[in-house]
Amino acid sequence: MMSMSQKNPFSSISKPVLELKGAKTFEYSDMASQLARAGKDVISFGIGQPDFPTPKHIVDEAVNALRSGFTRYVSPPGIPELRQEIARHVSAFTDAVDVKPTETLVTAGAKIAMFFAIATFISPGDEVIIPDPSFYSYAHATCYAGGKPVFLPLLEENGFSMTPEVFQEAITSKTRMVIINSPHNPTGGMLSKSDFKGIMELAKEKGILVASDEIYDHYTYVDGFMSVLDDPDWRDYVIHINSLSKTYAMTGWRLGYLVAREEAIKRFSMFTANTVSCTTSFVQKAGVAALSGPQDFFKKVLTDYQKRRDFMYSELTKIPGISVRKPVGAFFIFPNIKAILEGVKMSTEAFAIRLLKETGIVVLPGPAFPNEAGAGYLRFSYALPIEKIKRGLERFKIDVNAWTEQTA
Repeated sequence: MMSMSQKNPFSSISKPVLELKGAKTFEYSDMASQLARAGKDVISFGIGQPDFPTPKHIVDEAVNALRSGFTRYVSPPGIPELRQEIARHVSAFTDAVDVKPTETLVTAGAKIAMFFAIATFISPGDEVIIPDPSFYSYAHATCYAGGKPVFLPLLEENGFSMTPEVFQEAITSKTRMVIINSPHNPTGGMLSKSDFKGIMELAKEKGILVASDEIYDHYTYVDGFMSVLDDPDWRDYVIHINSLSKTYAMTGWRLGYLVAREEAIKRFSMFTANTVSCTTSFVQKAGVAALSGPQDFFKKVLTDYQKRRDFMYSELTKIPGISVRKPVGAFFIFPNIKAILEGVKMSTEAFAIRLLKETGIVVLPGPAFPNEAGAGYLRFSYALPIEKIKRGLERFKIDVNAWTEQTA
């Protein structure tokens, strides 16, 4: 036991770690689990993961790999057959020309892939332009690397799309990277083709790296998706980040990938070798099955999700005090509840917590992503069965109306 005069060695925590923040998605999920264990009927529009099972042929391949003893270390960049499939898949899905396996890296999910990209190229003082709202870890990883997040507000009236004009205004001599995410979490927005091209042209002209999170690339409801790999010059300034989590319902498998010029991939591989050694071997075998196997199952998934989206949009527009744009991608809807908050005199987060505790409805407050541009908005995921969506929205409408009447 330490004496009173001894210094506690655990009290000295590095500044970058002290500044790391947790994920509200998991905080709300944990709160919901506690309420459910206490007997509360919880309906979660919170954490963003598909509700359909991982396709059987993918699971079977993982089981086969386990049974055959494919459980040892593999090469840090990934097994050759998966890197080959990633190269083939992105070349087929985008307009990229001849992506090579050596231009790919297998990672334990897309989140760590984004961390690798930021930590490799961002030095103290560098600026990273980040859409606001956006996935929280973009900003957290930037701060950890010593960089400065430059938040670029996404406006509802612009369809939550970053425009070349506001991007250009945010560029300084210290700008090193811009992060784009289209389709977009949390708003369900998507860059228009003209905005996308304008941003890419500016980045190329100014020598700015583009780190593109395209994890929702298959969840598009309009003919407008563009990938950073569509640019024939992508090797000069692009880092493509993706994952199998959403398209193949493999969130817990932790399997993502990076595509970039070969020299960058070699540097990213050093992170893998010095952290996790390699992405789980038998999971990589499942990844080969996912990318090389039948893809037609997803047509039904997308049709089903579009019906859920349309229903949620229709029902939310009927609630007084809410305005909402119909999402064009991903599986989130981001209603504006500012008028309701003004009436009940609550912050966005206080409203979300009250909703959870009193009604058992899980939604995420806009400021969780991760700044104040999301204030006054809630993120609903519609990755849950339509019957639960109906019950949850009915409960939401009843309780919001009751709270509003109490304060009128």
